[in-house]
Amino acid sequence: MPWELREHAGRHYAVLFHYALPDDAWAVELSEAVPASTKGAENPNASVTHLPGAAFLVALVPDEDPNLQPTVRIYSPDDRVVPYEVMCWFMEQVADQGGTLPHRVRAGRT
Repeated sequence: MPWELREHAGRHYAVLFHYALPDDAWAVELSEAVPASTKGAENPNASVTHLPGAAFLVALVPDEDPNLQPTVRIYSPDDRVVPYEVMCWFMEQVADQGGTLPHRVRAGRT
């Protein structure tokens, strides 16, 4: 499962991509990244400093029915604050999975 990392204000965030078969959709998950282990057996690629943590936002981008829009599920028992720049980055990742999002149309990025 591929992922992308981003640092913002000293915190690391990860976006993980995978196919959610029960939902017939691509899942794009946002999490706060956790430090990767420094042990070689657990981290054969020493250049990886952070790994995706537990997802707190999951966007589902349907690929079977073009009439369905992406949806976002929130999984957070905490009072979590997501910085605006991180949320924009996450939503761009969702849109890149094939979703049509109104903010991209208004910004001329269709």
